Amino acid sequence: MAASAFGFGGIRFSKTIPLSKYIPPLQPHHNNTFFSFFPSSSSSSSSSSSSSINFSTKPLPMSHHKHLTINGDEQNIIKPSPLFVDDYHNIDQQLLDNIAYDALVWASLHGLLMGDKSYQKSGMVPGVGLMHAPFSLFPTSFPESKWKQACDLAPIFNELVDRVSLDGKFLQESLSRTKQVDEFTSRLLDIHSKMLQLNKKEEIRFGLHRSDYMLDEQTKSLLQIELNTISSSFAGFSTLVTQLHRYILTCHGKLLGLDSEKVPANNAVSQNAEALAKAWSEYNNPRAVIMTVVQAEERNMYDQHFLSAVLRDKHGITIVRKTMAEVDQEGEILPDGTLSVNGQAVAVIYFRAGYTPVDYPSESEWRARLLMEQSSAVKCPSISYHLVGTKKIQQELAKPGVLERFLENKDDIAKMRECFAGLWSLDDSDIVKKAIERPELFVMKPQREGGGNNIYGDAVRDTLIKLQKTGSQEDAAYILMQRIFPNISAAVLMRNGGCHKDHAISELGIFGTYLRNKDRVVMNNQSGYLMRTKISSSDEGGVAAGFAVIDSVYLT
Repeated sequence: MAASAFGFGGIRFSKTIPLSKYIPPLQPHHNNTFFSFFPSSSSSSSSSSSSSINFSTKPLPMSHHKHLTINGDEQNIIKPSPLFVDDYHNIDQQLLDNIAYDALVWASLHGLLMGDKSYQKSGMVPGVGLMHAPFSLFPTSFPESKWKQACDLAPIFNELVDRVSLDGKFLQESLSRTKQVDEFTSRLLDIHSKMLQLNKKEEIRFGLHRSDYMLDEQTKSLLQIELNTISSSFAGFSTLVTQLHRYILTCHGKLLGLDSEKVPANNAVSQNAEALAKAWSEYNNPRAVIMTVVQAEERNMYDQHFLSAVLRDKHGITIVRKTMAEVDQEGEILPDGTLSVNGQAVAVIYFRAGYTPVDYPSESEWRARLLMEQSSAVKCPSISYHLVGTKKIQQELAKPGVLERFLENKDDIAKMRECFAGLWSLDDSDIVKKAIERPELFVMKPQREGGGNNIYGDAVRDTLIKLQKTGSQEDAAYILMQRIFPNISAAVLMRNGGCHKDHAISELGIFGTYLRNKDRVVMNNQSGYLMRTKISSSDEGGVAAGFAVIDSVYLT
């Protein structure tokens, strides 16, 4: 997904909605609200345009909080028409303002908060410059059969990551061309190579993963976007938004014709915390701590603190937060292999940083990463798990016959292949030619995480032609992926205290937890979910990067 921020400025509804009913009669769905499978280069932007929607982006004043809850005798007077999940733009404006105000209050009271970037210290000092995290006011519809398919895949992908991580030769060879042109990947591979030379074995292997999917509208197929093996974020906030949506539908569901029970339970934060606690327990040092490796400035710290709070309150485990520079300054490996940071033994290293070159501004951070890898602490992830999550390895695993190298169960292999989108190396000249001719059908992906890195549209053609002209090996830094065109739906997005109507697409992430001690699998579970929604004219989808909002699922 690649760069364009939400464009909501100066939008206001031009259509006057009568106040005689809370929900006006519904209009039939228009057939032209979906992407075609082979759109022209301009179709995605035109089909997703919000120019006909004029909606105020100003924060809701107190006067908008009118008591519109219908109960008692009033329910016998007003009998609203049932609302379809994709018809949120047809909700009466007064009711919408009321729900939006209640949602902002709920978010503030329950800690659905981030640091406001306009405050200088909001990413360093807790409690300074708080703003609600961006969220969807209502859940997004998703077919229950595809939801179950995504959930069922989680344990299979967990096992695949573990199997691939043990094949050091496969990882090194698959990424060898990338290493020549991508310094960041090269440095990671150097650490991995040193571990192979030392014959360093990870007896306890631990992963908190998230596999992201989109539902292709044309084929109705659930297709994988990527598999995240490091810093899989928003377990805390996704849990909260699910609770918020259930609250909204419990309060207003009868008016809206929606059932809160259709929003599946989401215990991502407690399940991720339980996995961390079990990894800590397997390490078997009750005096040791869990260390969360963090960025020096982190506006998303509260999502991370939710995990820490559950670990402390429910499991009685001490958590410390350290930057990689601090680990370099304060860390040492004791004679028995224990990692000690500032005099504290570390049982589990939980990376919420280290996935992007920005996290390594100096050699200090690289020394810290190597030090942690050499220790006996349980890593989440280890360097090998980290490398399994690269785009190049994803592309290699999609090749015919490669999954069979790591898995025996033919049914599991078939289930995985069913969700693979088209993935190609740039040394495939036929695919490169097609991508130059029809760039709108492809996405170029570098070996990067965190949002804002992918290449779309005409920029795909321009980049490929430039790479061909220079004749360099830099094409090895990228892969090509089939562009997925999901259903476009009406959405109401909450950002910066404002309520915005737009047309949107969504991406479903399924969390997976995996813990193994030698030959014993301690845990292999699907562990909650993250729904992210963005305006359909935006390519990128990162919440923290400013492109998307946190959402939940409404099963249909």
